[in-house]
Parts: sequence; C-alpha cells; structure tokens
Amino acid sequence: MSPAKETTAKDVLLFIPNLIGYMRVVATLVSFVLMIVSSHSFWWLAILMYVSSFVGDLLDGMAARKFNQCSTFGGLLDMVTDRCSTLGMLYILGGEYQKEDEQLGVPIFRMTFLFLIVLDISSHWCQMHSTMSLNQQAHHKSKESNADRNILVRLYYQYYWFFGYCCVGAEFTYICLYIRQYVSAESILATVNTVLLYSCLPGCVTKQVVNVAQLTSACHAVAAHDAHTRNTQLQKQA
Repeated sequence: MSPAKETTAKDVLLFIPNLIGYMRVVATLVSFVLMIVSSHSFWWLAILMYVSSFVGDLLDGMAARKFNQCSTFGGLLDMVTDRCSTLGMLYILGGEYQKEDEQLGVPIFRMTFLFLIVLDISSHWCQMHSTMSLNQQAHHKSKESNADRNILVRLYYQYYWFFGYCCVGAEFTYICLYIRQYVSAESILATVNTVLLYSCLPGCVTKQVVNVAQLTSACHAVAAHDAHTRNTQLQKQA
C-alpha cells in the first residue's frame, strides 16, 4: 500500500470549505460596495449578496464535516469573515440613519451602531483569545472551553437552536433595518419587512446580552488564570 499523500499548506488553502469561505468574502465586499456606491438602484442586490455570504457560513461548515476538511485556517477565515461582515453592515447602517439622527438632534443611531461594533468585536476576540490561550487548541465553541464560563455563554454554545436564533436574529435585524430605508412605507414588502424585523429583534437583543456575558466571562477566565499562575510562582519561591 502506497503511503498517503502529505497535506501541504496549498492543499489546506484549497479545501472546499475554504473555497466557499473565499466566495463569502467576495459576496460581502460586493454587497458593501453596492450599499455605498449604488444603494438606491441596487439595494436589493446588495442584500442578496450579503444574505448569500451569511448562508455560506452554514454551507462551509457542512462541507468541512462532509469532506473531512476541518482546519484551523478555515475557522480563522470563518470568524474573520463573520466579524467583518457584521462590522461593515453596522458601519453602513450608521450612515443610512444619519437623517434620523439629524431629526432627533442627537446621534443616537450612530452611537448605537458604534456600540454594537465595539461589543461584537471585543467579545468575540476575548472569547477566542481566552479559549485558545488557556486551553491550547480547544475550539472557542466547545463544551470543554466554556465549562467554567457564564451560564448564558454555556447555553449559547451548547444549544444550536439558541445559538442559531441569536445569530440569525441579529443579522436579519440589521438587514431589515437597511431594507427599511429603501422600501415604500405603504408597500407589502414594507409590511413583511416590519414583521420580520420585530420577529428577529428579540434574538438580536439576546445576542447582545450574550456578547456582554461572553466578554466579561472571558476576561474573568484570563484574570483567574493569571492569578493561578502568580500564586504558583509565589509558592515555588517560598
């Protein structure tokens, strides 16, 4: 029997789920360009591209398991794409709701979207850093990595339906807020969009609560690790 072919870095870069990941990146970037440059003419195409990228997040995971092509690079690509997609959408929404801020006399929408950007990036980065640094190669979503975390964080990563509702709820809340700026208030599409918005909004709010719990829990885990390391060093010196 001939030995199995060794896997190279190029092979990993060309894994099927990673190819899907590259297409997600392209779809996200195209959607942002359309939202900024040709929003009034092609807002629907921009949303279609953005949703395609979001759906690709599910497909790349399925492909990774089906073809046994899970990889650390794939996980990194997936997370960076997710975070940058959400960040970009929130940034664009800040511009879309500028008129509303001007009418209110206070940049409440802009500040809210900025807060959501900061919370999303910081909570996920701290979660990733804390699990990778404290548990070596453990995945940031694994049960082992989150065993000592806030109960809300454990539930979030343990129950896929809860995880899915929060993620889908958050993303489609942002999508509906964008669509709201381009459809006639009297149209059927506006009615459908409003129903979808209020259906997804609880998931979006819950996602932000989870993000706060994730951020504080991850920071506490790192601090606890520092305390343990310091105490161990002091005991050796005694």
